[in-house]
Amino acid sequence: MAIYTKKGDKGETGLLGGSRISKDSLQVACYGTLDEANAALGVAYSQIENKEIKSIIRDIQKQLFVVGAELASDEKGYSLLKEKVSGKDVTTLEDIIDHYEKKLGPIHEFIIPGETTASSHLHLARAIIRRAERLIVNLSKTSNVRLEIIQFMNRLSDALFMLARAEVYYSMVEGIKEKVIEKIRTGKTSHELTLEMALKMANVAERKAAEIGVPIVFTAVDASGNIVLLHRMKGALLASLDLSPNKAYTAVALKMATHELAPLIQPGRELYGIQVSNQNKIVTFGGGYPLKINDEIIGGIGVSGGSVEEDMEIAQAVLTLFEEERGGLH
Repeated sequence: MAIYTKKGDKGETGLLGGSRISKDSLQVACYGTLDEANAALGVAYSQIENKEIKSIIRDIQKQLFVVGAELASDEKGYSLLKEKVSGKDVTTLEDIIDHYEKKLGPIHEFIIPGETTASSHLHLARAIIRRAERLIVNLSKTSNVRLEIIQFMNRLSDALFMLARAEVYYSMVEGIKEKVIEKIRTGKTSHELTLEMALKMANVAERKAAEIGVPIVFTAVDASGNIVLLHRMKGALLASLDLSPNKAYTAVALKMATHELAPLIQPGRELYGIQVSNQNKIVTFGGGYPLKINDEIIGGIGVSGGSVEEDMEIAQAVLTLFEEERGGLH
């Protein structure tokens, strides 16, 4: 079948249903603009890595074909349509908006497109959808356009705005994750945390924990976040077997005590979202501390089993030992 039919050589095009209409008509401008938006979404889709966002965009692209088909129909064609957007589709878009607004928090300033290529194309698609919405509203003054279509177009532009924000957010999280992994992979120190030192620290941790009556899990990791020693006291919570090494890992990865992270992960702060990256290994409450010699990270410790205050108290006892013994590390 030939791509070209020559039927449009006189400046007319066919509608679904068989009637013909001028190519510069408002009706053609409406569904033609949707085609333009769909193409922009396709560019964004090809650049986005996040599977959740890609899935949403693909669903939107399919719905744009449904809206476009309705706008490209005459009376006969309208009766042949098997699919039409509905109030349920409008609600779905509202759910997407609410989901990401809750996740990303409110905004307090205008967003200038350009933070990532993919988000920029989502903003471009959003702007095209706004233009399509204006054209469709204009068409509704002289033709039958269902209210659901106008509502769908209005919510869609807002949904694309939120998806553009989400794309920037996920790109930021992945960027931080890659930097942390690269730092750990290439990090080299002139000192090493030995098993002998790790055992000494574990003994101090156990004595302090027994003193305050809290069974704990103690973990020591090297400068690359690898476990040197994991020690579990009898009666310690199973959950602490995950939390303790993750606290130690976090302290090494981000070069700070885990309790210092709390204010930095709030919306708008520099590490917002870090807790969901790195396979959920980042812990943002007390009990994890980096081990330093002359500002050089040689490892980290993690204590878990009691309250945050108890974990930190036990960890402080370990740090006191480390300060006394660190001259013997090489």
